[in-house]
Amino acid sequence: METSDIKYVYFFGGGKADGNESMKNLLGGKGANLAEMAGHPNLKLPVPPGFTVTTEVCTYFYANGKKYPDILKKQIGDALSEMETLTGKKFGDLQNPLLVSVRSGARKSMPGMMETVLNVGLNDQTIKGVIAQSGDERFAYDAYRRLIMMYADVVMEKGGGLEVKHSKGIRKILDEKLEAIKHAHGYASDTDLTVEELKALVADYKKTVKKVLGIEFPEDPEEQLWGGMGAVFSSWMGKRAIEYRRIERIPEEWGTAVNVQAMVFGNLGNDSCTGVAFTRNPGTGENKFYGEFLVNAQGEDVVAGIRTPAPVNEYSKNAQSQQFESLEKLMPVQYKELFEYQSRLESHYHDMQDIEFTIERGKLYMLQCRVGKRNGVAAVRMATEMNKSGLIDGKEAIMRVNPNQLIELLLPMLDPTIEKISTIIAKGLPAGPGGAKGRVVFSSEDAVEWASKGEKVILVREETSPEDVDGMHKAQAILTTKGGMTSHAALVARGWGKCCIVGCGDLEINTEAKTFKTKNGTHIKEGDWISLNGTKGNVYEGSMPLVDIDIDKNEAYRDLMLLVDKYKTIGVRANAETPNDAIHAYKFGAEGIGLFRTEHMFYGEGSEQPLFLLRKMIVSTTEAERREALDELFVFVKKDVKETLEVMDGHPVTIRLLDPPLHEFVPHDREKLSQLGKELGIRMSVLHRRVLALHENNPMLGHRGVRLGVSFPEITEMQIKAIFEATAELLEEGKKPFPEIMIPVTCTVNELTNQKEIVDRVYEEVCQKHHMSKIPYLYGTMIEIPRAALMAETMATAADFFSFGTNDLTQMGFGFSRDDIGGFLPKYLDLKILPDDPFVTIDQEGIGELIKFGTERGRKTKPNLKVGICGEHGGDPESVKFCHRVGMNYVSCSPFRVPIARLAAAQAALEFPRGN
Repeated sequence: METSDIKYVYFFGGGKADGNESMKNLLGGKGANLAEMAGHPNLKLPVPPGFTVTTEVCTYFYANGKKYPDILKKQIGDALSEMETLTGKKFGDLQNPLLVSVRSGARKSMPGMMETVLNVGLNDQTIKGVIAQSGDERFAYDAYRRLIMMYADVVMEKGGGLEVKHSKGIRKILDEKLEAIKHAHGYASDTDLTVEELKALVADYKKTVKKVLGIEFPEDPEEQLWGGMGAVFSSWMGKRAIEYRRIERIPEEWGTAVNVQAMVFGNLGNDSCTGVAFTRNPGTGENKFYGEFLVNAQGEDVVAGIRTPAPVNEYSKNAQSQQFESLEKLMPVQYKELFEYQSRLESHYHDMQDIEFTIERGKLYMLQCRVGKRNGVAAVRMATEMNKSGLIDGKEAIMRVNPNQLIELLLPMLDPTIEKISTIIAKGLPAGPGGAKGRVVFSSEDAVEWASKGEKVILVREETSPEDVDGMHKAQAILTTKGGMTSHAALVARGWGKCCIVGCGDLEINTEAKTFKTKNGTHIKEGDWISLNGTKGNVYEGSMPLVDIDIDKNEAYRDLMLLVDKYKTIGVRANAETPNDAIHAYKFGAEGIGLFRTEHMFYGEGSEQPLFLLRKMIVSTTEAERREALDELFVFVKKDVKETLEVMDGHPVTIRLLDPPLHEFVPHDREKLSQLGKELGIRMSVLHRRVLALHENNPMLGHRGVRLGVSFPEITEMQIKAIFEATAELLEEGKKPFPEIMIPVTCTVNELTNQKEIVDRVYEEVCQKHHMSKIPYLYGTMIEIPRAALMAETMATAADFFSFGTNDLTQMGFGFSRDDIGGFLPKYLDLKILPDDPFVTIDQEGIGELIKFGTERGRKTKPNLKVGICGEHGGDPESVKFCHRVGMNYVSCSPFRVPIARLAAAQAALEFPRGN
C-alpha cells in the first residue's frame, strides 16, 4: 500500500469517532479510549473534539530521519477543519482562536514518561482573541506563560536536542523566575499573580528562551503544532521513556501515537476546575469513587503536586485535604454528572478506570479514561470483587493480577510492637503499601549511585518528576513533601507496588545542604536511616525492624487462590531446607518440596556441631576415619530430613544429596584453621596439607555432587540411610512421607547406575530392619549440565524424575559465572546484547531449548517421567509459563514466591491450554 493510501489521522468528537477501543495498537491507549468515549453508542460522553496521529507515523518518523509521510499534512488539515466546525473556533484565527493540546499515547500507559504541550496556538496576536472569548485577561496570560514554559522545555530544548550551557534546564530557569515573583510579593499560589505581573513574566520568558536556547519562541501556531507533535514522537526515545520501557518490558517498536485535542480550561475562575479520579480506590481496591481536583487550575497542576488538591467527595478526604470543600458540595450538578459517567465507564470497560476531567465555567468535559494503575493489594481485591459481582468471570479475574503484584500482599511491614512505642516524626498520604527502611538520599542520581553499592535508600523529594524514574525504581521507598494520591510519585509507585508516602507537608527539605527537618524539630541528613509505614503514611527516624504480614487474613487473596487452583495444571513446590521453611511453604500453598539441600544444615543457627563433624569427615585420610565421622553426622541428617518430611506429610520432598565442593566447608583463615586442628586433635602442618589437597582451580566444575558419591560411596550411603530411616520411622508413626532422592551434577547415566547400587543396598537393609516390604520413594537426578540434557534419553533409563537446576544449567550453558556476571551484564542489557538477565528469567531461545529437548527425550524413554525445575527461575512468572508450555509437572521456588508461581501457573493454563 502506498503511503498516500494509508489513513494516519483518526478523528473523534461530536458524538462520532473514526476509531474505537479495540484499535490500541494503532491509536495508542489514550487515542483508542478517546474514540470509544466520544463515539460508542453506549457512551457518547462530552469529549473535546480532536484527532489521533497513529503509531505508524512514529515508526515512519524514526525510519525516515524524523520526517513525516507526505499525505500527513493534508490529513491533519482536514481533521483540524472538523475540529473548527464543531467548536466554532479557528486555529490561528485572531478574533476567535482554537487552542489545542498535544499529548502522547502509547498502547500501554506510561504515566508522565513522555511529553505534553498545552495551549498550542497562542501568540502575541491570538491572545487578543482569547481575551475576547474569555473576558479574562489574567487567564489568557497565565495560559500563555504556561505554553512558553512547556514549549521551551519539551519542544525547543528536549525535542531539539539543545545542550543548555547552564546546569539547569530551561523549565527550571523559567520556574525560578515565577517563584521569585511569588516570593517577592508573598504570594502562596500561582493564581495570586496579577495581569500586569503575568504580562511582564511572559515578556521575560521569551527573552530568557532566546538568551538560553539561542532561538526565538515561535509565534506561528502551525509551527507550534508540528513542533509539539515532533517533540512527542521524539520523547518516545527519551531517556526516561527508555528507562520506563526497560523496567516495564514495553517493546521499543510499538511507538507512540499523538493526540491533538481542543483545549478546555479549568483555570477560568472559581466555576472552573480540573481533576483526576478513579472508579475505585486505587490504593485499597475498595469499590468507592475516589478522586482529587483543583479549582481554577489546569491538569498539570493536579499531578505536579504544586498545590494540594481537594477531594471530589467526602470519601476521598484525607488528612491534607480535610479542610477543603469537596466537588460534590461545591458543584453538585457537575459532580452528579461525573459520577454517572464514571459508573458507565467502569460498566463499559469492565475494569477500574483512571479518569481526567475538566469543568469549564460549569460545563463538564471528559478528557481521558484508561485502565487505572493499582497496587497489588488493590488489584487482588478489585479482581475478586468484580468476579463476585458478575462484572468479570473467574478467568478474567486471574488474568487481571500481575503475578509479581502478589509480592505486595506479602510485603513486610514495620514491626507493630516497635512502631507502637516509636515517635512519628512526620505524616503524609499513604500512596504505597507496606513498610520500608533505608538511608535518605535527595536526588534520583544519588539513589542510583548508592543502590549500585548495595545500599538501601529512600528517595526524599519535594515532588518527583518523570526524570526521577530510575532513582525511584532503585529506591526502597519514596517520600515527597508535595502532591496528592494522584501525583506522579503516587502513580508510578502504585504501578510498581513500592512503599510511598506523598504530600508530607511536615517536612522542610534543604536540597543544597541535603537535609530535611520536621515540624517536631527532628533533623535528618543524607545517609541517615528513616522508616516508612506506607499503609498509614507515617515516617519514623532510624532503622526499624520489618515483619511479615499474615496473608491468611486477606479474604481477597484467599478468593483469588481458590480461582487459581481451579485452573492451574502445573504443580508448585518450594525450595526449603528447614521445617520452618517447609511450614511457610505449605502455608503459601506449596504442594511439596522441590529442593531440600542437605548441605544447608551446615549453615546458620544450630549448625556448629554438624559442621564440626562434616569438617572432621572432610579432613579424614582413611575410609575408617570418614565412616566414624559420618556415623556421628548421620543423627543430625536424619533429624533434619525427618522433621521436613513430617511437615510435608502426604506431599513429596525432593532431597538433593550433598552438592558443594568440600573445600567450601573448611576454614582458610589461619586462626580458624588452627582452632579446627585443636578440636580435631590434628597437628597444624598435617591439617594444612590436607586442606591444600582439597584446593581446586575451578571448584564449580570440580569435585562436587555425584563425584563425591562416586569417590566416597560412604558419603552417599550415610545420606540414603538417613532418608530411608526417617521415612520408615514416620511410616511407623502413621504418617505419609514421600521422599524423592536427587543425585546432583550428573552428566552420564553411569553415574546414576553407580549410585543406584548404593541406594538399592541401603533400601533393603532399612526395609529388613523395620520389617517393611516397601518404603515409598523416587530416584532421579538434577539436570544442570548441558550434556545431561542432551543425553536425557539414556539418563531417563535410570531415573524416575528430572529436576532441571536452571541456575547451573544457565551458568554452564552461557559460560557465565553467576558470581561475576555483574561486571558486564548491565552493559549487555543496556546494549540489548541480551534482552534479560538469564539468571532471573529463563533464556527460552537457548537454555530453554536444552530444557525442552531434555524433557522430550527423557519422556521418549519413560513417558511418565516426572519433570520439574528447582532453580531460582521457578518463581519468575515468565519462566513458570515456559515450564507449563513444555509440559513440566511442577516448578519449585522459594517459599515467599510460591503464590506468585501459583498465579503464573493459572495464567499459563488459560493462555496455553494443554492438549490443544
